[in-house]
Amino acid sequence: MGKRNADSFDQEMMARALRLARRGEGYVEPNPMVGCVIVKNSKIIGQGYHRRFGGPHAEIVALRSCKKPPTGATVYCTLEPCTHFGKTPPCVDSLIDTGVARVVIPILDPNPQVHGRGARKLRRAGIKVEVGVMADEAAELIRPFATRTLLDRPYVIAKWAQSANGFLIPGPGEPRWISGVESRRRVHQLRARVDAIMVGAGTVLKDDPLLTARGVRVKRVATRIIVDGRLRIPVDCKLVRTAGKTPTVVVTTAQKVRSRKAKVLCEAGVLVAPCRARGGSIVLDDLLRLPELTGATNLLVEGGPALLNAFFRAGLVDEAHVYESPRKLHPRAPAAAVVKYGRVLPESIRTLRSGKDKLQVLKFAPTQKRSV
Repeated sequence: MGKRNADSFDQEMMARALRLARRGEGYVEPNPMVGCVIVKNSKIIGQGYHRRFGGPHAEIVALRSCKKPPTGATVYCTLEPCTHFGKTPPCVDSLIDTGVARVVIPILDPNPQVHGRGARKLRRAGIKVEVGVMADEAAELIRPFATRTLLDRPYVIAKWAQSANGFLIPGPGEPRWISGVESRRRVHQLRARVDAIMVGAGTVLKDDPLLTARGVRVKRVATRIIVDGRLRIPVDCKLVRTAGKTPTVVVTTAQKVRSRKAKVLCEAGVLVAPCRARGGSIVLDDLLRLPELTGATNLLVEGGPALLNAFFRAGLVDEAHVYESPRKLHPRAPAAAVVKYGRVLPESIRTLRSGKDKLQVLKFAPTQKRSV
């Protein structure tokens, strides 16, 4: 096989492994999504992906699926194989024991404590290791995992629906829903794979949302988080009434945690968590590092303009899903009904159709260096 054909084949197999990895989305977190394809004599003899947290890693699933002995085979894995004992034994040891000849990976593990160790151990065992095939695509796949690992906070996905003229809040007499049925279904699919969903007290007071995934396959049950520095949410709102069924957290100030209302919320099953405030507003950087979000990989922020703008000002938005309706709105206070991400420009924009709406998926560069 010529060099060009070999490179093309490597990319084809890695693309297949990346597609396999995506199947684990919503099931494997806080682990990364990983896929693996094993090839011998230019034929696929085994493949697999990490299916769920605590289950076997992609390499092990692929090895177990092999139709022929993998001795002398090439392994295409979307992330550097692990070398440590966790929920499962090290994948590197299994690859060495089965006698594979070559391992192709796009990127090394972003965790500084394990970065490069798997590749070095494979090479010391006489296995050829190649790094860099489809590196950008693989890094994109594990952006949430890298954010959790390197920045010690969840990957933040901001979501909102806006009118054709950019407003998020309908005026008096205008329909409640800005986006269409297909867009709202997409939002429920997004809710069904994240670890937490966050809104501000203003959204609870205005909309009385339930913040659950409905009408779609639920991959994980998201914790509902309300940012409420003044503890304004009603004790009879839907979030409080259903707190016994779905984990619900109200984040407020240390002073409000000691209040009578906080006690009532706790009795209803709500966890009331204190967080540092500045000028009456919760400090979002501290909020993302609360114990209640430890281990959370993906956080969906569904709040109104006030909360969304606060996240953008803090430089804490990694991705945004913007649903734009074809109709215009005429809110009473237009200045307070828009999201302004201003100087925080996206590094990539993908535009899709969502029924009659337009969906823009924006990706933002991290506020701290991410090494993937």
